[in-house]
Amino acid sequence: MTPTTLFFILIAIIIIEFVIDTTLDVLNAKHYGDKLPEPLQDVYDTEEYLKSQAYKKERFKFSMVSSVFSLVLLLAFFFLDGFAFVDELARQYTDHPILIALIFFGIIMLGSDILTTPFSYYSTFVIEEKYGFNKTTLKTFALDKIKGWFMLIIVGGALLSLIIWFYQWAGSSFWLYAWAVIAVFSVVMNMFYAKLIVPLFNKQTPLEDGSLRQKIEAYASKVGFKLDNIFVIDGSKRSTKANAYFSGFGREKRITLYDTLINDLEEEEIVAVLAHEVGHYKKNHIIINLVTSIALTGLTLWLLSLCIGSPLLSQALGVATPSFHIGLIAFGILYSPISEITSLLMNFISRAFEYQADNFAKETYAGAPLISGLKTLSKNSLSNLTPHPAYVFMHYSHPTLLQRFRNISST
Repeated sequence: MTPTTLFFILIAIIIIEFVIDTTLDVLNAKHYGDKLPEPLQDVYDTEEYLKSQAYKKERFKFSMVSSVFSLVLLLAFFFLDGFAFVDELARQYTDHPILIALIFFGIIMLGSDILTTPFSYYSTFVIEEKYGFNKTTLKTFALDKIKGWFMLIIVGGALLSLIIWFYQWAGSSFWLYAWAVIAVFSVVMNMFYAKLIVPLFNKQTPLEDGSLRQKIEAYASKVGFKLDNIFVIDGSKRSTKANAYFSGFGREKRITLYDTLINDLEEEEIVAVLAHEVGHYKKNHIIINLVTSIALTGLTLWLLSLCIGSPLLSQALGVATPSFHIGLIAFGILYSPISEITSLLMNFISRAFEYQADNFAKETYAGAPLISGLKTLSKNSLSNLTPHPAYVFMHYSHPTLLQRFRNISST
């Protein structure tokens, strides 16, 4: 295979993925105005449903514009030898492979962020603001950007440097060492994410004593779930949308409630939502997802080790001198079809896990408050209640509200 042939294979992959994603988006958009199924007709009144349709249509149009912009930008970068230009620019400052890679990706990421920030701004301060969701201030928006870059430089830079060093030291066996490091990093992040990362962006406070905490603790005791850490996070700092999540395991496990969730739901509904989260833990979903993620990372790194030594990868992107960072870009695109397949599998497993967690909540607490809570959350976020089945199959990590209603309602 020649570098030119591989170049056009990369271009073909990018365009085909864009066409598939756009087709799914269009198919999904055609169902925005469908009549609500009978079990969900109490979610919206007429005015609210019209508002949800308007919101979905506006987000769809914005998504089309931003995705076309990203595609044109990426293709222009390919055809104008942008990767070769940035690589040459990085080499003007140093000849050290790790430093070259860090400068290279730093320029790429910074340029991408500058070009896409207006879209992020419009999404937050125009669309989300228009429909009453946005609570983010300009200061918070800017600080989030700075903190995100800080995390990327420190954590991402350290991991990338270590992987390249392993490659220089161990050759094609580097993937084993890289896999071990990333596996340890994944476990640490799963255990301590709420303590290490979340405080950089949000304030977390223990759930105060009261009837809600008493009900949660009573339920936890009933199902034999030792729970000492119940926190409330200031989600309203950025949005009115609500959420709850479970993190960590062992002594580090904790349940986190968005303050918006507490404001939106009745106490019985909150306990039912938490029962669902406890179900994930009791069914070992967190461990299974972690092990699966680590296994997929190993597969990716192994495949990378088979390809990264080929000069063809760098030459396809117009760079005559083979390098790990240029090869990594080409491999990432070549791997994307495999990534799509593994994502489909993970989404399928995730949807099955959601059913299991719903069943656990129904069996150990109650189904009715879980259904009413899910309906309220869907209503308050103007969720799409009539998605296209193909879109659900490709993109949804959770079953639709209708599917969850039917599962919870079944005997």
